[in-house]
Amino acid sequence: MMASKRRKIDETCQLEMKKITAENLSLDYFLLLSRNVASELMQQLEDSVEYLDGDLSKVRVFGKWHQIPRQQAAYGDQGTVYKFSGTSIPCKPWTETLIQVRNLIKRVTGFDYNFVLINRYRDGNDHIGEHKDNESELDKNTPIASLSLGQQRLFVFKHQDCRKKGGAKRSVPPVKIQLQHGSLLLMNPPTNNYWYHALPPAKRAPGARINLTFRKINCYNQ
Repeated sequence: MMASKRRKIDETCQLEMKKITAENLSLDYFLLLSRNVASELMQQLEDSVEYLDGDLSKVRVFGKWHQIPRQQAAYGDQGTVYKFSGTSIPCKPWTETLIQVRNLIKRVTGFDYNFVLINRYRDGNDHIGEHKDNESELDKNTPIASLSLGQQRLFVFKHQDCRKKGGAKRSVPPVKIQLQHGSLLLMNPPTNNYWYHALPPAKRAPGARINLTFRKINCYNQ
């Protein structure tokens, strides 16, 4: 990448952090990148990210394999492997662009990440269902840093005691956030121990969206 582009990635918005809290939920949300920088970064990712295909683009639900309703890719330090829903994903080496974004996020958050999961939502039909990012290999003391680019989408948190499956135990209001182009959301501990989150389908949000979730993985492939 040219030096001029490196300087642009380092240009952040004025960081006006919004703290969002609820029972055992702690989130920090702010605009990290200006619109122009976010759009340029998204185009670089559109030109360079290699998304998974074949069996690696499927998940196992109740014993059956299903195609995920989005595109997905994983990048990280040598030896990192991401496991979820019966699938083990070996990480591709960091690209120059992803290294720059990782370094920027470290500078503004103070956390060092060795893995990024990239989800690309082609349009409003692509989505991700309710889940927790609580895999055993994730460092429980490091927040997950989620960078959003492109189409603004609604992100919904639901407390584990309020899910309909098996009957809700009690009533806790959901937490909903509109994830803007160039925004960063930090999901701080112990959020993922108690809250599910989802990106529901949105027919009125036709544009593409790329989401990068930076994580710290403790276990490595041997």
